[in-house]
This record gives sequence, structure tokens and C-alpha cells, in this order.
Amino acid sequence: MASQPSSVMSDDTGLVERFVEFGHELRAEGLAVGSGDILTFCTALAALNPSDLTDVYWGGRTTMVTRRDQLAVYDQVFRRFFLGGSKSKPEPPDQVPPAPSGMRGVLEIPDAEPGSGAADDEDETTLGFMASNAEIWRQKSFSSCTADELAALRRIMATIRITPPRRESRRRCPSKPPGRPDMRRMARQMMRTQHEPPTLLRTTRKKRPRPLVLILDVSGSMSEYSRNLLQFAYTTRHAAGRVEVFCFGTRLTRITPDLDRRHPDDAMKRAANRVSDWDGGTQIGTCLDEFIRKWGRPGMSRGALVVICSDGLDRGQPADLASAMERLSRLCHRIVWMNPHKGDNPDFQPNTLGMMVAAPFVDSIVSGHNLDSLGAFVESLPEGR
Repeated sequence: MASQPSSVMSDDTGLVERFVEFGHELRAEGLAVGSGDILTFCTALAALNPSDLTDVYWGGRTTMVTRRDQLAVYDQVFRRFFLGGSKSKPEPPDQVPPAPSGMRGVLEIPDAEPGSGAADDEDETTLGFMASNAEIWRQKSFSSCTADELAALRRIMATIRITPPRRESRRRCPSKPPGRPDMRRMARQMMRTQHEPPTLLRTTRKKRPRPLVLILDVSGSMSEYSRNLLQFAYTTRHAAGRVEVFCFGTRLTRITPDLDRRHPDDAMKRAANRVSDWDGGTQIGTCLDEFIRKWGRPGMSRGALVVICSDGLDRGQPADLASAMERLSRLCHRIVWMNPHKGDNPDFQPNTLGMMVAAPFVDSIVSGHNLDSLGAFVESLPEGR
């Protein structure tokens, strides 16, 4: 495309690329979708919620479908691209159960060709029901989801908008009130205007992205969550910029270069091939000590928000974990421990030896057991919490 909508580009370049790929898929299926249509589609989604399949569906349908006979192709491509459907049109169920009350994003999309009477009523696409079910899946624990639900959730996860944590730098820039007076600029203005009283100018500190470090537990006890947390790390890496990702079990592995792939499946495969101790044991203290010595102390963790994703089931020595956590807490800005076992319990207390040893050095404990909890964590990122 010649240009991209500035409002979307400022939020997430990877999100725009995802929607552009959807436009290319429609073009490959024979729809006359031009660059201007894709640009209009991205601009429309900038004012909507790209994580809501209803908004994405109707945004694309109103901007890239121009004839009624294109609806069937559009629905098929949308189902395949966003919901992981097959290329052939799936057989509709005998009866689609009603969506729960209070659900948003409910779509009922009839077939494109009218005139078939009762057959048309029975042959309804399940896309709308799946879109409404996405709201249920967002609140469902990853450990309870089926393989198809997890595949759909990963596609939704790829559209999450992420604003990286930011911090004040020492550099300053002009600002509006409130802000301290900019004496230098006002002095220069007085010299240009022959000492006439200057306009009151103000300045404030610039904001710059804060480093974000994700350290993911891929041991056997985290097998129900590690794949989804790795998908979340891929999305974060492509959206937030200064993001480093590590995996650990009995040893620490840096997988940041492997996540710099265009397609998530390729990135997941490369990362899995690099991690040799997947679904093995856990030695949190030893791995954190290696991170501090090789990457943390040389500068990677200085001023960073460090997120440790683990259930705290550690087979190493508690003294090693306590020592590593104490040193890490002095180097980084904050430590967030993401424990899927917390679930939706606001009164969660550490109940494993590893978590109890690490708790005094942890600034906050979040869940990450489902898509909603990951979304809540994303919302807290801009403040660096």
C-alpha cells in the first residue's frame, strides 16, 4: 500500500499487517479488493475494537464487499483466516444453540444466495455463533479449552493491541501546562525580541519505551499454558518493540530472534526447536542466576519490567532462588510474577515453595490463565505496573 492510516500505525504495525494479509486472502479468492479498499478497512477498524470479531467482520464486509454474490466467498475466507476453519465450507450443525444473554458480538449471517426457502434457514453459517462464543472462550482457562478453541484464541490473541510500558527520560521537550517554565527558551526569545517580556513557555520530560523482559516457564507442570504464553510473547514482541523473551526449564534459552518471524507458526516452531528442555523439570533459581549474569547485569534488565511466567514449582535450591530474586529486584524497575494457578482469585496467596521464596521480591502477582487475564495485564503495561 502507498500509505497506512496513522492512527492504526501508531498503535500496532503488526495489527495492520494482519488485516492487510486478510485483504490479500480475499483478493486471492477472486474478490476485487484493491489497496484503497484495504486502507479503508484498516481506517475503519481504528475506530472500532479489532479484538472483537463482530467489529472485524462488519468492518471488512462493509468496506471490501461490493456485490451480493461475493458474500459467500467473504464469509468463507473470514472463517478460515480468523477462526481457523478449513478451506471448504463446513457443514452446518443440525441446530445452532442460542447464544447466552448479555453476550456481545453475536452475528447471524445467512447464505449469500436467497430463494431456497426452508433450506436457506437451515443452512446458516456458524460464524456468528463462533464469534459470540469467543466471548466465552476469553474467560475460559487455557487448561480447559479444546484444541479448536485454543487455535481460535491464538488468532484472537494475535490481534491484541499492546501499548509498551513507558518511562520518563532525562531529555526534555516543550509541553503545555502543567509543566515547569522553560527558562532557556524564554531567554532566547527575549534576545530575539530585544528584551520584551517573553511568552511563558513550559517543558516536560520525554517519554521513552521501558524495556520489557518475559521469562517463560516451559517445564512439564506448565505444559497447559506454555504454548499460549509463548503466543502472547510473540504478539508482545511484534507490538511493543523493546521486548526480550526467554524460556526456561532446567536451563535458560533466549528465543527473541526466533520470534522475529512474520508468521506466528514459523516463530513457534523455531522457538520450540531451540528450547531443548521443553516439558522437563524446573530450576528457577539457576535459570534466573544465568539470566542476571549473562544479560541482566550487563544492561538488559536495568530499568526494565521483568515478567516471570511460572507456577513456582521449583526443584532447585530455595537459597539459589532467593539470592537470584534479590539481585534481580535491585537491577530492574519492577518484577511481575504471572502464575496461571492464581486464576480469578483476588485473595490468592503463594502456595508453592518457589512462590513463597520469591514473593518478598515480587511487586505484583497476576494470573494469565485465560485471555481476559492477559488483556488485563496488557492494560496495565502503559503505567509499567
